[in-house]
Amino acid sequence: MDIVVCIKRVPAFGAQVPLTDDGSAVDTRHLGFTIGPHEECAVEEAVRLTAKYGGRVTVLTVGPQDAGEQLRYALAMGAHQGVLVDTGTTELDPEATATAVLAGLADEPDPDLLLFGDASADAGHGQVGVRVALARGLPVVGGITGLDAENGSTDGNGDAAGNGAVSLRASRDTPDGTEVFRLPVPAVVAVKEGLNLPRYPTLPGRLKAKKAALRTVACDPEPGGLHTVGLRRPADDRAGAIPLGRGADAAPAVVDVLAELGKV
Repeated sequence: MDIVVCIKRVPAFGAQVPLTDDGSAVDTRHLGFTIGPHEECAVEEAVRLTAKYGGRVTVLTVGPQDAGEQLRYALAMGAHQGVLVDTGTTELDPEATATAVLAGLADEPDPDLLLFGDASADAGHGQVGVRVALARGLPVVGGITGLDAENGSTDGNGDAAGNGAVSLRASRDTPDGTEVFRLPVPAVVAVKEGLNLPRYPTLPGRLKAKKAALRTVACDPEPGGLHTVGLRRPADDRAGAIPLGRGADAAPAVVDVLAELGKV
C-alpha cells in the first residue's frame, strides 16, 4: 500500500500560547512545536500497515520551512519520504490548506490511502481531509479508531466483490456501539487519538531522518472563506497554590489538611 499522511505543525502541548499585542495571531517566537496526537497516530498506523502489506509511507505538511522538523520526526518513526508544501508563515484556513495539500499531491502517484488527523490540535476545524477527498472524488470517513486492510473490494452493499483488490475496514466508537465501514481504495480516512500507541523514534531512525532529503513544493494558495476576527485565551480556572504558613506555624494547618484527607 502506498500511503500519504498529512500532518500539521502545532504548538507543543501544555505550553501557554501567547498572542500578539493586537490579538490577531499566535506569537510563535518562543514556542516549541510538535505533531498533533491524532496525526501522530496516523503516522504510526501508516507505518504498521506498510510493514504488514508492503508499500511506502509519505508524510506531507503545509506551512513554513521550519515544519520540516515535524516531517523529520515522522521519518524517524518509520515513514519513507517527506513533502513540505511551503506556504510561508501565514496561518491558512481549511480551504486554503486543502488547496496546498492538493498541490503537494500533484506529483505523487495516486496513493491507496490518504490519512489525516480527525482535527488539528490547534484550530480543530476537521475540514481538510473532507475537502481533499471531495476534490479528488474519493470516499472519506472520519473519527476512526480502528483501521485495517482487507483483500477483496466491496460492492455497494458492503459484500465482497471478489476481484482481489484491496479494501479498507474502518471502525469508530459511538454512544450506541461501534460503526464499521468498508471502503474501496483509494480512500481518505481521518483518525483519532487512541487508534494505536505511537512509537518513540529510535536513535538510528533520528540520525537517518536528519540526513533525509525533503521534497519542497512552493505554494501560495488564495485565501479561503474563513477570516480571523481575533483570538483570545480561555480563562485560567486552575486552582492556585494556597500557602499554609511558614515553618512551625504551618503545622496546625497541615494536620487539618491531613485530617480532611483521612490520613490522621
